[in-house]
Amino acid sequence: MGMMKEFKDFAMRGNVIDLAVGVVIGGAFGKIVGSLVDDIITPAILTPALKAANLTDLSELMVPGTAIKYGNFLSSVISFLIVAFALFMVIKGINSMKKNEPAPPPPGPSNEEKLLMEIRDALKK
Repeated sequence: MGMMKEFKDFAMRGNVIDLAVGVVIGGAFGKIVGSLVDDIITPAILTPALKAANLTDLSELMVPGTAIKYGNFLSSVISFLIVAFALFMVIKGINSMKKNEPAPPPPGPSNEEKLLMEIRDALKK
């Protein structure tokens, strides 16, 4: 019974729940960005390059006489760079919104500190 309570305390801790929400949102965001890359950006960038190389599909790029398909690798690298740039822009936007919030004023001295300052001033006199 003690292990179940310990697990419940662990699972309900704020950081674990925040992490779970982040993973779910990240998965959904990954699908959106993946579709953007695969369906819009990559074809727009690669179609002229493929036409220039007289190819119809990037997977046709391979080392002659081998099974090495460097076209698929190039596609993965391009997709990674686009996803990384998209995430960079999202994080940069979030950080810029955080910077615009005014900083809270520093807290004043506590009652104990005020009393000690009064005692210090009285001893100086």
